[in-house]
Amino acid sequence: MAGDWQSALERARAHAPFLARGLERQPDLAELLAAGMGDEALAWAATQGEGEDTGPALRRQRLAYAVALAVGDLAGAFPVGRVMRELSGLADRSLDRAISAAIARQVEDASSVGYIALALGKHGAGELNYSSDIDPILIYDPERLARRERDEPGEAAQRYAREIVALLSEVTELGYVFRVDLRLRPASEVSPLAISRNAALSHYESSALAWERAAFIRARACSGDIAAGEAFLDDIKPFVWRRSLDFNAIEEIGRLTSRIRDAYKGPQRPGPGFDLKKGRGGIREIEFFAQTHQLIHGGRNPALRHRGTRAALDALANAGIIAGDDAVLLGESYDRLRVLEHRLQMVNDRQTHALPSGEALDNVARLEGLADGPALVAELEMLTEAVGQRFDRLLETTTSPDRARPVAEVTAELAAIGEEDAARLATRIEGWLDGRYRTLRSASARDAFRAILPSMVAAIGKAPEPDRALVRFERLLENLPSAINLFRLLDARPGLLDQLLRVLAFAPPLAEALTRHAALLDTLIDKSALDLPGDVATLVAAMGRTDPAMPYEKLLDRIRIVTGEQRFALGVQLIEAQHDPLDIAEGLSRLAEAALQVAVKETAAEFEQVHGRIAGSDLQVLGLGRFGGSALTHASDLDLIFLFSGAPEGESDGQRPIGPTLYFNRLAQRVSAALSVPTAEGALYEIDTRLRPQGAQGPLAVSVEAFAKYQHEAAWTWEHMALTRARVVAGPPGGSRALEGVLRDVLTMPRDTAKLRQDVLTMRGEMAAHKPAQGPLDAKLLRGGLVDLEFLIHYLQLRDHVAMTPRLGEACGELVRAGLLSDETVGAHDFLTRMIVGVRLLAPDLEMPDGAAAEVLAGACRCASPKSLLRSLGQARQCVATAWQTVFDQPLEIE
Repeated sequence: MAGDWQSALERARAHAPFLARGLERQPDLAELLAAGMGDEALAWAATQGEGEDTGPALRRQRLAYAVALAVGDLAGAFPVGRVMRELSGLADRSLDRAISAAIARQVEDASSVGYIALALGKHGAGELNYSSDIDPILIYDPERLARRERDEPGEAAQRYAREIVALLSEVTELGYVFRVDLRLRPASEVSPLAISRNAALSHYESSALAWERAAFIRARACSGDIAAGEAFLDDIKPFVWRRSLDFNAIEEIGRLTSRIRDAYKGPQRPGPGFDLKKGRGGIREIEFFAQTHQLIHGGRNPALRHRGTRAALDALANAGIIAGDDAVLLGESYDRLRVLEHRLQMVNDRQTHALPSGEALDNVARLEGLADGPALVAELEMLTEAVGQRFDRLLETTTSPDRARPVAEVTAELAAIGEEDAARLATRIEGWLDGRYRTLRSASARDAFRAILPSMVAAIGKAPEPDRALVRFERLLENLPSAINLFRLLDARPGLLDQLLRVLAFAPPLAEALTRHAALLDTLIDKSALDLPGDVATLVAAMGRTDPAMPYEKLLDRIRIVTGEQRFALGVQLIEAQHDPLDIAEGLSRLAEAALQVAVKETAAEFEQVHGRIAGSDLQVLGLGRFGGSALTHASDLDLIFLFSGAPEGESDGQRPIGPTLYFNRLAQRVSAALSVPTAEGALYEIDTRLRPQGAQGPLAVSVEAFAKYQHEAAWTWEHMALTRARVVAGPPGGSRALEGVLRDVLTMPRDTAKLRQDVLTMRGEMAAHKPAQGPLDAKLLRGGLVDLEFLIHYLQLRDHVAMTPRLGEACGELVRAGLLSDETVGAHDFLTRMIVGVRLLAPDLEMPDGAAAEVLAGACRCASPKSLLRSLGQARQCVATAWQTVFDQPLEIE
């Protein structure tokens, strides 16, 4: 094994009395280390104490490991990460053996089932140092804990805890194993040494403090009943990792970080007495830097939930939460500080972090291989200053100084940025505090609001539509049950205020959603908020059960939460012109497909508990219209047809058996309700099933065989036109392929071309008469708009049996390549679709908005200005009219 083993042994003997004694007492180990056999030395250490009682055996092992790891560390053969992992593994094994021994002394041959040791702090993170305490929390399950018949579970658990502490911590002629600190347990001032599982759960679910959340970031089940420990940690995961930001908790985290500095009374710069752990720029500041960001963001991003400090820093950088350069600097600084901490401790095996003075400082430096103490101090000065600067910035973002200002100052700032009616707007904002809004009646809410006044004033000054934004902000205040978290979120992230005002000013549907669920703003704190949704499988996983025991009603809420957050984020992306509206429409469609698939799966499972299953039959769902064509808008409903495979005879095998037709009609009703009926999280989608065979007069679900028969023998032309945009959106893969074959057979059946043409023209004429355009931006219903283009494409698909894809844009492109449409038609389709997607969110009344709102709409539709938008609309309509004339030999009148 590479490394300078001879130099390491010389420095250990010359500068570390503890290591010198350890080498002298263990000549076999010294011989292995002198030969550079580091791994063999660790293997030898693991065999020490074999055949002895637990206490002496563990002490012999600990001494052997301490010496072997220290010399390997000094030699450069064992990197600091390995040293910390090996020490943490030794602690796991020692604690596990102590638990087993303590129980066995009372109950012969009993196992540790029901007795859990959770590792926290550096032990939990796998980052123990040479002379570290371990900070376990001991938890027991009264139903499973081994004990004597006369002992109560709690009494037995406390006896075991006292024995465990003694086995590991008592100092004998052989030394000690690990000092054990049990003060991280719930309510340690008054609670017993070991806590029952239920009492611990109750504490963490109801009364735990922010520092306990921080501690559990690094918690793991390390010894005893590890499976039960992992289950416990899963149960309290919502306590540690909160999906919604809790700014009361974040303020408490800010106070914790501040107290790190405030509580340290030693020297502020490296030198004698400076504490490598607690001093400015030291070990603890790096750990808290990572943990603070993890607590704030880890609830929404599981990729951040690392126990190790360096892994956490790297994950935060990968997520874009901290700068990559900061992650590298803090990570490398952390490793170096831990190495120097080890040097301090291996001198005399003492839990010290403070730099000594005089010759003792020179001694530590030379143990590390440096020239003298001043060289060590000089290195630490550069390192801790860089770390301290980054922790300074963290303190600025997690503490909230009082920034409340009087109305006169707000007025002056508005006037300074050019707002002509500064006094009126400032007075109006200050007037929100007069008690009219229940969200601003508490002192804490008013303080939180005053803290964001400077940012709000600046944002309003930059907002192109200040009055419109203020009106909707007032509506938001009026409808919110509580606004403290919202104000604190805006205070912590001032950039979000600009985004919020743009949402309120330009997107009425999003503004309305915010009044019902202010937590939607949480979605914008993640870098991924401006990313398009993942594929359907990824979204299904995000919406699915987080716990197998999750009630069905909670699952429906979860579908709504995930869908609502993604739809809101997609709306913000549209306002910011972050993505092409065509991509946003596809994202909305993937989202709806995932929601439907989860609803079908979970509703069917719930239904089967009562009615069982029907062998050989499954529910299948067709999506049609904009859903089938993967082009949903924020206002789209879902056009669905429910079908079922298998024969219509027989019955289900459950407690209450029913026949297939009734079975699948009831199931279809429940799936529709799962998506459309409001829950505590609101409604999700409007469901339209009128395209099913026989429309509203027909059954909600029919067999695939009956569907095929109806389409071949009784369907109208318009029904076949609708099927050109049909695709299977839920159902088993095998059934989907069979259903796709049915669709293909129907759409390619022979047709009377003259009758098809007449039917299409008649239907479009009747539709134009009964459903005219609702405004100048109605790119769907205006003549020459998207409906006319849809009729044109569907006619060519049914006539020539080409371009059989439900995606209208793809079908248009294939028709162009087939020579049936001009090249310009693809551009017309894309523009009209972009416009519909944009208008449904940004101008739902289908009128051109005023001022800046018009500019936002134009930008979302990839146009340079509102005039360019209207000009492009006219050109697209003319293109469609020309194609209509060419295909149907009939003029299409457009204004």
